Amino acid sequence: MPTERITFTGHNGARLAARLDLPEGPHLATALFAHCFTCSKDIPAARRIAARLSSMGIAVLRFDFTGLGHSQGEFANTSFTSNVGDLIAANAYLIERGMTPALLIGHSLGGAAVLKATAQLDNIAAVATLGAPFDPGHVTHNFAKSLPEIMENGSAMVSLGGRDFRIGKTFVEDVAQETLSSSIGALNAALLVLHAPRDEIVSIDNAGQIFSAAKHPKSFVTLDTADHLVTRPEDAEYAADVIATWVRRYVKLSPPAPPPGAPEGVLRISESDPDGFLTDITSSDGHHLLADEPRAYGGTNKGLSPYGFLSSGLGACTSMTLRMYARRKGWPLTHVSVDVCHNKVHAQDADTSIGQQIDTWKRRITLSGDLSADQRARLLEIADKCPVHRTLERSSTVITELVD
Repeated sequence: MPTERITFTGHNGARLAARLDLPEGPHLATALFAHCFTCSKDIPAARRIAARLSSMGIAVLRFDFTGLGHSQGEFANTSFTSNVGDLIAANAYLIERGMTPALLIGHSLGGAAVLKATAQLDNIAAVATLGAPFDPGHVTHNFAKSLPEIMENGSAMVSLGGRDFRIGKTFVEDVAQETLSSSIGALNAALLVLHAPRDEIVSIDNAGQIFSAAKHPKSFVTLDTADHLVTRPEDAEYAADVIATWVRRYVKLSPPAPPPGAPEGVLRISESDPDGFLTDITSSDGHHLLADEPRAYGGTNKGLSPYGFLSSGLGACTSMTLRMYARRKGWPLTHVSVDVCHNKVHAQDADTSIGQQIDTWKRRITLSGDLSADQRARLLEIADKCPVHRTLERSSTVITELVD
């Protein structure tokens, strides 16, 4: 996915560092991502969610709050209120660029911030939170032993996640006074709450309180065994998939007409894991698939292999062709199933020392219904007339161009 490194002005004039992840195809909508307390825009969960959304045409702005990551400002002088101010500033920046956000996503304290900010914005159609606290003051339990020093001296250095941060008295007092109940109840947007039952940083009780305070439309999805930071790739992938599926119902994603010469539109294939083979496949009409390789060949087995897609294309086309023919004839075909096997071993494909191989697909067709022997025989003949079957049996031409 193309990424722009940008800066914009935050709540107090400091320049905030951001990444704007852009779709490789048409830009259909825009999202804004808020990271967790003392985290940054580059946490794995944020990167995967941004990649998933950009693959379906949604640009994603993720930025570092004031005093964190590569942003300017003193973290000790920030507060929950300032985080909300930074979000509102990011929203204004995107509007000025002609990319008005429709979706806000917040992780942990960033989730609480997007709930607060959304109540002040009229352009947001959907909000998703991951591991968000219902009470922003909950975050102070991470440095509870330092609270007396902070209140007495105005600030103190605390160690969080192996890094040292100076926490100010203003922050502690601000989160202690903050309540989200009224803001959540006033949301004029659909809400998706994602939370892990085993979250040891923000308990799942918080998700229940957020969900109860919100009006419909609202949804809750458990992240099962994920940790608070959603560090495991499979958990981040699941969260990204859920958000991507859910948001289609509330944010209008209308792709443009397909270009001339491509009646079915363009398939966009984009690498999502440079260390493996996981790949996002998005069609111009919004369908999304994952391609991968089996673990035995260095993949993570999260999607069909390339040959798996070829086999599925043959099987699907066979089934559709048979259904179309039986429907036209008025025959009592009640169900079609097709099993397809491809016998070429993946690892041999790239080995030029091995002689040319012939791909063989074995197709087993099961037809249900009160069909005569002649009808079944005719349908077997029709299977060989399936367009994908014909394409595989004859040579094809692939024209390749390198894009600058």
